[in-house]
Amino acid sequence: MYYLIISFCLCLALTPVVRWIAIKNEWMATPSTERWHSKPTALMGGIAIYVGLSLPVFWVADLTSLMPFLMRHANISTLPSICAVVWIGASFLFLVGLIDDFTTLKPQTKLVAQILVASCVAFLGFRLHWFTSLTLDTMITIVWIVGLTNAFNLIDNMDGLCAGIGLIAAISLIVLFQATPFTESLITSYALAGALGAFLIYNFKPASIFMGDSGSLIIGFSLAVLTLQQAESEPANTLARFAVPLLVLLVPIFDTILVSMIRILSGRKASTGGKDHTSHRLVLMGLKERNAVLFLYGIAALSGLSAIFVNQSDQLTSPVVITPIFISLLLMGIYLSQLRVYPEKEFSVLRDKSYTPILINITYKRQLLLVTLDFGMIAFAYYLSYRLRFDSSAFGVFFDVFLKSLPAIIACKLSVFYILGIYRSMWGYLSTSDVFLYLKASTIASLLSVAAVTFIYRFQDFSKGIVIIDWLLATGYLLASRGSFRLFWETVKRKNIKGRATLIYGAGRGGEILLREILNNASIGIQPIGFIDDDPRKNGKKIQGYPVLGNLNDVKQICRKQGVEGIVISFHAVPDEHVAALAQTCRELEIPLKSFEIQFADII
Repeated sequence: MYYLIISFCLCLALTPVVRWIAIKNEWMATPSTERWHSKPTALMGGIAIYVGLSLPVFWVADLTSLMPFLMRHANISTLPSICAVVWIGASFLFLVGLIDDFTTLKPQTKLVAQILVASCVAFLGFRLHWFTSLTLDTMITIVWIVGLTNAFNLIDNMDGLCAGIGLIAAISLIVLFQATPFTESLITSYALAGALGAFLIYNFKPASIFMGDSGSLIIGFSLAVLTLQQAESEPANTLARFAVPLLVLLVPIFDTILVSMIRILSGRKASTGGKDHTSHRLVLMGLKERNAVLFLYGIAALSGLSAIFVNQSDQLTSPVVITPIFISLLLMGIYLSQLRVYPEKEFSVLRDKSYTPILINITYKRQLLLVTLDFGMIAFAYYLSYRLRFDSSAFGVFFDVFLKSLPAIIACKLSVFYILGIYRSMWGYLSTSDVFLYLKASTIASLLSVAAVTFIYRFQDFSKGIVIIDWLLATGYLLASRGSFRLFWETVKRKNIKGRATLIYGAGRGGEILLREILNNASIGIQPIGFIDDDPRKNGKKIQGYPVLGNLNDVKQICRKQGVEGIVISFHAVPDEHVAALAQTCRELEIPLKSFEIQFADII
């Protein structure tokens, strides 16, 4: 804890000094098409982060532990001081990042430097221990370090995002290292958390200083090396050895994969910068910048807590946490990837220009991802039903029953889903008839699964309670997953609707139809504020989230209070005196009065 305080104080005191020097020397990040900020902001905040991290780490580092490796001594059975490794590697990358902040290095130059440092770390014996093949494991370790170093560089695209995600990851590692003998790793995590916590005070929106590459590179590198040490503490061949490092650093990994895949599928270079990251897409959905960053903080914190849970749980319990998180991230990736970000001409070939065509072909037209998603969730729902039905000791006994019946359950349910037309539904639309279809499909699938298990295994050693729990979980998943698609698009539409602030007269069927048309047709140029209606029983109620603000007598007061710029009459059977009253109010307020009509035109 002392190292956290020391690191925090160092960075807290040094950051304003660095900012003052940067402003004096005009080391500023200026707004551009590829940058998110809108005003010149001081750079070189990475200097303060480096000092806050490196001094405590250097104080503890045992540089002599590197000598056996440098002298090529054989049969080296212990790892060198991780503080020494982090300090040397972070110092080298800090210099590389500092040069890039001043002169802008080529991407391949930075990549070579990162591979060099990662190779040295692997040479010193640090590995992920994911594979029994030392060659394969060493190569994956190098990719892991280089990938995460770049991943944190990529998420440094909004105020407080990189520093905040790094802080949450460092705190997660502090908790994980508490129960291990790796004291130096715990000290390094404390130092990193302290430096990032202090810097975040100046970097959170509105940021007064940016860290630059000199800061983001050392954050990614330090966390990557620390997760290697944490993987060392996990028992061999356990799920936790794979899952914990991924969960601790889930947000930067997710963002890197999402951005890289979309850029490649879109015919762009993966190394090309732009406003197409996860944070940018969340803002495009309608979230404010601060809320988008906080949302990603929440994901990072949730995945960090999950890593701690997995670390402390057995292999049979861990999937209960791991599976929902990764499936939720997959859904989130599907949603965000369909938002149109790039302005190139080839992305305008569809009638609806808010989507990315190549991703629509994959996810919307063929629905391959939905089938894959159902495959995973059917298996997970069946697994979770066993976990809920039996305690840990009993589950171990019934695990063989679960394994031998799982293929039959998956085959039966996917077959029923396909035959009943689950995969013919369009994404983003969920009606009452769809809900009944999903209920029918889930019920028939469960009955067919019971019949198959009875026919193949004579239903021996099976629990009737499993069938009921599995049906509830599978049905809930179907409704939630399909409903989430509609919820996503409804959220995007509501958050991004722009136009004249308008009051709707008539909170009945006509008003609902009009509201739907406004939300689904951006060309109308209307932003609904709420409804007015003559029925006093409707006052205070809501239609699709929009309130009934009052009646005809309240129109003038509502318009002035809400800043209304227009009124639309949503139905035809309006008494003449009401129309006249509305018209008089609109003349006094100098706002337009319109009526909504649906007409059929003869073509032939």
